[in-house]
Amino acid sequence: MSSDRRTIIAGALAVAGAGLAQPSRAGASPAPSSTEKPMTARFRIYQSVIAAWKAKDIDAVLSHMSDDIVWHYAAAISPPLIGKGPARKFMEDFAARIGEVRWRVFDYAEAGDRLFVEGVDEYFGKDGVRVATPYAGVLDFRGDLITGWRDYFDAGGSAAMRAGGKAPAQVEELIARPAIG
Repeated sequence: MSSDRRTIIAGALAVAGAGLAQPSRAGASPAPSSTEKPMTARFRIYQSVIAAWKAKDIDAVLSHMSDDIVWHYAAAISPPLIGKGPARKFMEDFAARIGEVRWRVFDYAEAGDRLFVEGVDEYFGKDGVRVATPYAGVLDFRGDLITGWRDYFDAGGSAAMRAGGKAPAQVEELIARPAIG
């Protein structure tokens, strides 16, 4: 790679990363806690969705979605749910199988009408089995309503935990970070 190209890429990465928390390195001072980040309106809406889901208030969750929502609850794994009817059915079926919900967000970023989040979907099944799945999500907004939602996660790891397996050490490390809010 030419040095000009490297300089351009390095500059672009520096601009893209400006203001974002960097991982701490041995001997370096730790990055500021993401729990100190000021909350945006879209992130507050997302927090309302999380609170409603923890309370299993499906109507409240749906109140934050547009009628034409395209929800990839398992992007690249399953086809999307399109519209509030299929979204409601999915949530009702899922809620019937789970007990306590410990869904948390570790960080987020916003660009235009899009919210990017990183967190863990942690819950206990009615059988007491713990499932803790790190995920990244992308939400598209039109005004205050979510019109698109794509969640990315390790489906194999989730299935193994649902079958009674334990979360691997690297997953436990990822989900032990402080949550926002």
